[in-house]
Amino acid sequence: MTTFGIMTLHIESEASYLHEIAARSHSCGMECYHFLPSSINPLTQQIKGRRFCAVEQNWIDDEFPIPSLIYDRCFYGDDEHSKQCIPIVSWLKSRDDITFLGFGLPNKLELYETLSNSRLAPYLPHSKSIKECSEVMSALNKQKKIIIKPINGSQGYGIYYLKKNDKTIHVKTEKNKKIISRIFPNETKLFQWLQPLINFRPYLIQPYLELSNTASRPFDIRILLQKDEQGVWVERGKGIRIGNTGGILSNLSAGGSVTDFTTWSSTLSQTNKEYICSELSFITTNLPLILENEISPLFEIGVDIGVARNGAIWILDVNSKPGRKVVLSTKPDLKDTLFLAPLLYGIYLIQSASKERKSHYEKTLYH
Repeated sequence: MTTFGIMTLHIESEASYLHEIAARSHSCGMECYHFLPSSINPLTQQIKGRRFCAVEQNWIDDEFPIPSLIYDRCFYGDDEHSKQCIPIVSWLKSRDDITFLGFGLPNKLELYETLSNSRLAPYLPHSKSIKECSEVMSALNKQKKIIIKPINGSQGYGIYYLKKNDKTIHVKTEKNKKIISRIFPNETKLFQWLQPLINFRPYLIQPYLELSNTASRPFDIRILLQKDEQGVWVERGKGIRIGNTGGILSNLSAGGSVTDFTTWSSTLSQTNKEYICSELSFITTNLPLILENEISPLFEIGVDIGVARNGAIWILDVNSKPGRKVVLSTKPDLKDTLFLAPLLYGIYLIQSASKERKSHYEKTLYH
């Protein structure tokens, strides 16, 4: 029986999603395990983790060898445990006897640079790393409104909106589903706040895009792409994520809500609807092929698309470890399809015995 391992950084991560996959594993001829990279014994290469019992339909503690198939759902932070796990995952990805469903994506800046040299370049907001505080002030003087975000960030964490007024600088972010604002009277005070931030982790600058709807709520389109049981990219679904009034994020982790794409697009003129659908189709057709050709093999992608008030379409983010809340809340009938997808793609990989999938795995850890 094929051993299918789900790897996370915390044992409680995505509990319901992992349970749903594991509950279907036996019917796919697989033994399902859940483990942390740090729980691998480097000497024996045995893992203390959990095995899913098909009879009891529950996880039980167990010790087992490294599974032959691994679904990586590790989300790294700045904590010591993340730093401990990164080289372990790099080692696992380098092994020829282990097959990963996907190898992930590099950080936001490397991703931007890759896509900037592709046919999708016109859809990218200009991105530049921050090396000095003066670069932020220079961008503010030119554009008046900017966004700064962590190069290795996810789920909207650490994103700030900056606006230059006549004499002050307004900074806004969202934490714990609340909007937090600060006004700095001058550059000196702004730099005193900004310098520790960019010292702690690398940041990038982007122009602020007017992506809010008529009710001044930020929104974007989340599209979930996955490979099916034949290894072919398919669109599982898409929905509209809407943030808090006056906020800067539409992420569900920041308190956003979801509406169905069909419902939203029905409010548009026929011309606008056809234009947006055509642009989305162009992006989703080309994006996976570019990423796999230039970076590494993937299993799934979450794509966040912004529609500006002037009609411009922007690729806001690309995530190789996407959630399923948007699709499941708008298409609950896809539940079985989404929970079976990792298992069926895993079977495809084993049957196709693909050996050419490994490349640049070191660059892809953070996503």
